[in-house]
Amino acid sequence: MTDTRTTDTVASAGQSPDVDQPYAELGLKDDEYQEIRRILGRRPTSAELAMYSVMWSEHCSYKSSKVHLRQFGDKVPETDAMLVGIGENAGVVDIGDGWAVTFKVESHNHPSYVEPYQGAATGVGGIVRDIISMGARPLAVMDPLRFGPADAPDTHRVLRGVVEGIGGYGNCLGLPNIGGEIVFDESYLGNPLVNALCVGAMKHDDVHLASAKGVGNQVILYGARTGGDGIGGVSVLASETFDADGPAKRPSVQVGDPFMEKLLIECTLEVLGAGIVEGIQDLGGAGISCATSELASNGDGGMHVELDKVLLRDATLTPEEILMSESQERMCAVVQPENVEAFLEICKKWDVEAVVIGEVTDSGRLTVDWHGEQIVDVPPRSVAHDGPVYERPYARPDWQDQLQADSAAKLARPQTGEELRETLLRLVGSSNLADKSWITNQYDRYVRGNTVLAQPEDAGVVRVDEETGRGVAISTDCNGRFTKLDPYKGAQLALAESYRNVAATGAVPLAITDCLNFGSPEDPDVMWQFEQAVTGLADGCLQLGTPVTGGNVSFYNQTGEAPILPTPVVGVLGVFDDVDRRTAMSWESDGDQIYLLGETRDEFDGSEWAHVVHGHLGGLPPELDLEAERQLGQILVAASRDGMITAAHDVSDGGVAQALVEMALKAGTGARTWTPDGIDTFTHLFSESATRAVVVIPRSEELRFTAMCQARSFPCTRIGVVDSQLDGDNQLLEFGDDFTVSLNELRETHTATLPNLFA
Repeated sequence: MTDTRTTDTVASAGQSPDVDQPYAELGLKDDEYQEIRRILGRRPTSAELAMYSVMWSEHCSYKSSKVHLRQFGDKVPETDAMLVGIGENAGVVDIGDGWAVTFKVESHNHPSYVEPYQGAATGVGGIVRDIISMGARPLAVMDPLRFGPADAPDTHRVLRGVVEGIGGYGNCLGLPNIGGEIVFDESYLGNPLVNALCVGAMKHDDVHLASAKGVGNQVILYGARTGGDGIGGVSVLASETFDADGPAKRPSVQVGDPFMEKLLIECTLEVLGAGIVEGIQDLGGAGISCATSELASNGDGGMHVELDKVLLRDATLTPEEILMSESQERMCAVVQPENVEAFLEICKKWDVEAVVIGEVTDSGRLTVDWHGEQIVDVPPRSVAHDGPVYERPYARPDWQDQLQADSAAKLARPQTGEELRETLLRLVGSSNLADKSWITNQYDRYVRGNTVLAQPEDAGVVRVDEETGRGVAISTDCNGRFTKLDPYKGAQLALAESYRNVAATGAVPLAITDCLNFGSPEDPDVMWQFEQAVTGLADGCLQLGTPVTGGNVSFYNQTGEAPILPTPVVGVLGVFDDVDRRTAMSWESDGDQIYLLGETRDEFDGSEWAHVVHGHLGGLPPELDLEAERQLGQILVAASRDGMITAAHDVSDGGVAQALVEMALKAGTGARTWTPDGIDTFTHLFSESATRAVVVIPRSEELRFTAMCQARSFPCTRIGVVDSQLDGDNQLLEFGDDFTVSLNELRETHTATLPNLFA
């Protein structure tokens, strides 16, 4: 970033009028610095400059995305299930019987490239604190991940550290990791995506919000001490692109302590349960600057803080560094004076340090003192909510038409049975379609005993209420190649796939969260992708009836001039009345019928086949009919609820062939399958047409199930039968007269890829 500092001639708070203020080094633009001066009517103090710099960063202020994100509120009406929507730490939805669920996904991309272990670990810690700040007990986490090519040397460094960080932190917290994605692509080399999702549950009466109300109420900072780690942290690091040689800036990445986080969770839930907290906020991006300004602006509008009371790990920290530090495992609570002692006693019980650092006022100002000297006096909304709003220029890229014209239809296709067999094995063993258990086995998926389904199932399922069996399913999805080909349709395809995955387990899709990962907003091409993706997502949510509860925008995901594939990760949450009625992906009994739901078309643009076999990206993504997607979801939910199916699996990356392989390997039982009339075997097996699922039906339910599909005019085609036929000791997966492959060979090919690369 170019240094455009100017010499100011106005003195403030004892500063010399001739001292340059390093606002550009802190990420502020010339006009932003001048706006701060206009707001204050004077030169900002260095402490104020620190606060504005982190709170007005792209990561914290959403200054380039606000104008587009408004569509989620303007277009998509809130449903009766929505209890808390966009604007709080996390959205909250009603799941019945007095239970509510809160869930959210966020990014920790840039820190995870600089310091993979701590970047990923503190990403988990941060999203967990968002959930407990709403008053919920965390139930599970998920991690959608993107890395560079699997065989690239730097991918080894980043992936190993990220996986160890996620597992090390989440396992220590005792939270099951129930799902996510792992995708490899050249565009993520030098800029991995580490997104973290957490889901928690609470009763309706336990919902808490981030606000500081009640003049005279005390502001308490509790948890870990504030240190030098994370100064500038994600708020600055995530608001600038990496240059071609690595990170342009390397502020200290936060260091996590999962054992302190565990104590903080229990301590927070106890003080909330005791009814002695008026408002609460976690300390994540921008640290104390964020917590104090957001609490004040959401409350009665005033707060006074004595910064020298903050407990420190490093006594040499300046007040600016204390305000900017993003040290982990910290929370801020607003407590009535008569409840302070009880609050501190609970903290002491859990061995959590706590200190009163300020109080709520009616001044309409956020003031901060340092050893008796006032160093901050600002309107809190100007820091937390009324920052810059940019309408960045955007335009359809010149190269988009050429990209879309370059269809995969020109690519050579396998013709013989042996060529089809070789294609299947190549795809099954490719890095994106290969078994990911080498990674997921490093996560504890079943701790606490309420995990019902976890990787590699279509969606993670966790029980909320042990008495009734009420629970939720969650899935995250995105195909960045589809989004590059058409950002509008690509975002809707991500929504549709995540929606379908949840419905495939039998859960009723209820709401979504998103993590929108894009390149630099200063690039009109990228902003066009972003605007199109947000519009597509908003339109899709409107049609499917799934409101957006909140999420995250991550910009500047690029190295030099090369942005990542536009990656709008969509998380869908669905609800079960009883998780015992969920549907898994593995078939069970010989003779059960295998059906394909949906229409298969010759659609290979952006497909895994085009990517793996030909290294090709071009054309148009698969067609999508969201009304048909909604109907498919209803069929899957009804069939699961009424016991008509024994297994279900969505069809997406790798097509029907990949779905059948994954179902067979999970079951350990083979099947005889065939190509339906009117379609060639290659298209049947490898097309990635949307709005499809493979279901397995007992013979006793076949008539009832097909009648339900016919009543809805939804395509339903029998493509096979479960058959534990043996060739010696080998189970077989038969593809008509074209070829047969043993499960042993499939398993060896499917499971060997990642251990060979990383183990």
